[in-house]
Amino acid sequence: MLRVIGLMTLVLVFLSSCSEQRRTVVRNYPPNKPFVYSNKINLTGTNLTKDEKKRLSTELENYWDDSLQVQKIQQFGFFYKIRKPPVFDSTNIYRSVNFMNAYLNAQGYFYPQLQDSVFTDTLRDQIRTHVIMNIDVGKNVTIDSVSYDLTDSSLAQLTRANIQESLLKKGKPYTKQVISDDLERLTKLYRQNGYFKLTRDDLKAVVDTVDTKLLTLTLDPFKQAELIAENARKRKENPAWDISIQNRPITDSSKLTRFYIGNIFYYPDTRLYDIPDTLLKQKNFTEQVFRSGTMRYRKNLFRYRPMREHTYLTRGELYNENDFYKSINTLGQINAWQQVDAITKTRGKDSLDIHFFLVPAIRQSFSVDLEGSRNSADVVTGNTLGISTSLTYSNKNVWKQAIQSLANIRTGIEVNLLQQNDNPLLQTFQVSAGHTYIFPRIIQPFGNWRSLRSAENKRTLFAINGAYVDRRTYYQIRSLATSWGYEWRIPKPTGDNIWLYKPLNVELYGITRLPGLELLIKNNPFLKASFNEGNIVSQTLSFIKTINSLKRPNTSHYIRVGIEEAGGLFGLLPGLKNNIYRYMKLEAEYRKLSRFRKTELAYRAFAGVGYNYSNSAQIGRTLPFFKQFIAGGPYSMRAWGLRQLGLGSSIFSDTVNSTYRDRFGDMQLEFNFEYRFPIVNFGSFKISSAAFADIGNIWNVKKNNDDPESRFAIKNLARDLAIGVGTGLRFDFSYFLIRFDLAYRVKDPAREYNNGWMSFRNFVWSETRSSGLKVNNLALQFGIGLPF
Repeated sequence: MLRVIGLMTLVLVFLSSCSEQRRTVVRNYPPNKPFVYSNKINLTGTNLTKDEKKRLSTELENYWDDSLQVQKIQQFGFFYKIRKPPVFDSTNIYRSVNFMNAYLNAQGYFYPQLQDSVFTDTLRDQIRTHVIMNIDVGKNVTIDSVSYDLTDSSLAQLTRANIQESLLKKGKPYTKQVISDDLERLTKLYRQNGYFKLTRDDLKAVVDTVDTKLLTLTLDPFKQAELIAENARKRKENPAWDISIQNRPITDSSKLTRFYIGNIFYYPDTRLYDIPDTLLKQKNFTEQVFRSGTMRYRKNLFRYRPMREHTYLTRGELYNENDFYKSINTLGQINAWQQVDAITKTRGKDSLDIHFFLVPAIRQSFSVDLEGSRNSADVVTGNTLGISTSLTYSNKNVWKQAIQSLANIRTGIEVNLLQQNDNPLLQTFQVSAGHTYIFPRIIQPFGNWRSLRSAENKRTLFAINGAYVDRRTYYQIRSLATSWGYEWRIPKPTGDNIWLYKPLNVELYGITRLPGLELLIKNNPFLKASFNEGNIVSQTLSFIKTINSLKRPNTSHYIRVGIEEAGGLFGLLPGLKNNIYRYMKLEAEYRKLSRFRKTELAYRAFAGVGYNYSNSAQIGRTLPFFKQFIAGGPYSMRAWGLRQLGLGSSIFSDTVNSTYRDRFGDMQLEFNFEYRFPIVNFGSFKISSAAFADIGNIWNVKKNNDDPESRFAIKNLARDLAIGVGTGLRFDFSYFLIRFDLAYRVKDPAREYNNGWMSFRNFVWSETRSSGLKVNNLALQFGIGLPF
């Protein structure tokens, strides 16, 4: 086996050392004629930052003439293929120079120097032509001054009141894009303040590149020539231009009229093929007139309230384009309608009527699903891989209030595909049934929350679920859970903030200990507290934020924070004191994804801790095991089996007198890194791979005299962290992804030699612990979807 690994390593090193040219194959080329084999851009410039250089280089690649573009396809991570390369024609270089020069001008580089270089090499009947473009972009033109010269006094006053939001700043780089963006900003500002008819075409930017000294009259031609030469030198050394934002001559006076919201009409049963303008003329509608609007319908399918509550326009207020589109989007997020559209009609001098056309979705539906997934909750992290099937009934318009109802029956199994640690193939059987109501508004008795007025997609959630879980030979759990909660979304320019608050969450549990668990507790008395029977009365709060940078669109961030508090008040009641758990649990997760031309770099960091502050000996001093953290499996530490890592550097679970080695902890730290790259594409079917590293572990937060190594301590963190590395294959079928990951334990805290690190000198695939337990260092994981 070592020889095979050594041979594979030598092959990889050899392939990596070969130049890209040696690893490139050309197909369907013109024999004995020069063809374009490669193109390259070398970019230099004064005060050119690293990020700006990278941005310009990437964008300039798109400005090669089509006949100089090279379609190079990467295969198997190492090899490249070029199909039908174009015949080289030197005249196409000049077109590329013009394209690139125009692009640089648009970016504020008006004095670039472009120099092309061409050379060829011959391989049999291939005349490979390499084209290089050397570009010195020079200095970027900056903005010297900015003025807003608008003829209408109201527009001028509104502009001055929002001058701090201007994108044009003295000393900032000049680009056509930043001018266009500022004109768009002004257009939105005006249309948010009643100027309904004013458009982007009514504004213009005047750029002055002339030095005012040149306008000074002089009779001395030599003096004038000297001024011109000095101006040219200064313009090249420190180019700076003046910008004036003006409005074009306006012939239609209504463009400067501020419009107010008139009547608001709703058509809640619009058919998909209906033409809006035709509906306005029809008279066969039933009309219900309310103070805030009018509902016109053919069939009495909906009540008025859900439409009014999701409209941000009010009669008599100034027209605001943001609120207009926000109303369309928010109404469209209600599942009762599959499509929402709106049109505006002017009436009188300054009134604007709004007509909303809502196409109903299919009201009732059934679905049967076969799933391979991990179990996860809003606050609780889960990594269980299972196969399940479910039957779901959905009603999207309960009681004509656009309330959504979901009834679900699910049954599934958890399998140990590789039968690791001598566990049977079928580990867990579970069945559950639940019903959820989703109300399209916040229902609470204390009036409207002012802080949520700007929120979108506000919903109230009521759910009740029952479940039965049979962990073979160890335990059976029966549970009944119900919750009442609120969800809302606050839009931000770079991404949305999503909040979920459950003020009441009740979970009732019944546990039956089977012979395997009784024997395990007899041999390990400290485990008794983890399997005590208790109930949960808690409240939870979770926050999710996505960040998509406008400056770096290829980079995205994901942040999740969750907190759960149980038993704080109810645990004080004498009758409930020893029957409900009392704990605090906090989780935080951060993900970052950087996309490159063909590859991706993904990061994930997770931290979670729970603390049981109950002193009851009856329900124990740790979290209930179904609320504890686990590590290992296809979505966590992939070099370990499901629930097979931890706790800390303890070897207590690595005994041969029991086949039950599931580990649960009150604390978890985990860091994951993945480099993802494509292998081959077959239309919409893609095969890709990844190289990854996982670092982390789980611990207890309270001291356990029977197992002291399981407790978290900062001084032992380096010793306790586990490290696994590996690679895998991902088969992407567009609508779902199947993943196989192969990972090796580089550092195992339970390894009793070399401080837990693997030995390159004495490399082994498996090892036997001092207890006699045989442990595999290599794990194959099967997963559905990406791990994070």
